[in-house]
Amino acid sequence: MVNTIKLYKSLLPAAMKLAGVRPQKIEIEPGTVMNFWAPTRPQSNGNKNAVVFLHGFAGDGMLTWQSQVLPLARKYDVYVPDLLFFGGSATASSHRTVDFQAQSVAKGLAVLGLQRCTVVGFSYGGAVAFKLAETRPELVGSVVAACSVPALTESMSKECLEKMGFPTWSDFLLPNSANSVKTMFEVGSYELPRIPNRAFKDGLEVMFDHEKERAKLLEAMVIPGKDFTLPEYSRRVHLIWGEDDKIFSVGLAKELKEKLGNKATLECIEKAGHIAMLERPFVYNKCLKRILASIYEKRTLV
Repeated sequence: MVNTIKLYKSLLPAAMKLAGVRPQKIEIEPGTVMNFWAPTRPQSNGNKNAVVFLHGFAGDGMLTWQSQVLPLARKYDVYVPDLLFFGGSATASSHRTVDFQAQSVAKGLAVLGLQRCTVVGFSYGGAVAFKLAETRPELVGSVVAACSVPALTESMSKECLEKMGFPTWSDFLLPNSANSVKTMFEVGSYELPRIPNRAFKDGLEVMFDHEKERAKLLEAMVIPGKDFTLPEYSRRVHLIWGEDDKIFSVGLAKELKEKLGNKATLECIEKAGHIAMLERPFVYNKCLKRILASIYEKRTLV
């Protein structure tokens, strides 16, 4: 029987080509290759501004952001990398940190000729976006973080896992059965619609390779609280959150906004969980378009 997810992924390049976006492999350094969905004819130095989308742990770049790429590609140059050990990206390096992911994304964007962008990150990809803003302020003009925190401390990690009922992040994010895939999406959703069990089985076969490497990514993601101090970001940070996020609560979002101060904004989406951009794409896109317009209109006026 045909794997529906694999079939769907095989059709994505044709659909994205119509939007002016195509995949290309970039050697970041010897042994490290990243797949980037990038504009066929980038105009970042001309009429279009650039937006980089960074995905979370339950899918690659285009599976996560396809509902945003299509409506935004006409107005913006859109870049969607597959983070290392997702999609078409992998490395022979032993590094598994968020910092290494951010460095690799920055190097790939440099090869593509991108000098300035807004970075939109979801969950794990949001942590990478925050790290880019911290370490490459000349590249990142603004950050839009969706249901994401700059760093996952041990105490925060313990609280989140206990609330969800999982002993480790690998038990949650690296499912080993169709039922555990379903559970993962149930936790991530406000209300999971009726989906045939076959779809979860197909997803298990396609979406969760590089298990050992991803487990190391999850281990490296959690850091001791004493090792983290919230950076003084020089750029604006825009937070978009599902009001019913069962992983990172909206209360956590409000605390983060308060800590970030007047450089931060927060928009909450009703009847949406952690995967708000997938559950309520039209509402999410409306928020995102409003944020991007505010960023680039202000920059034009300066």
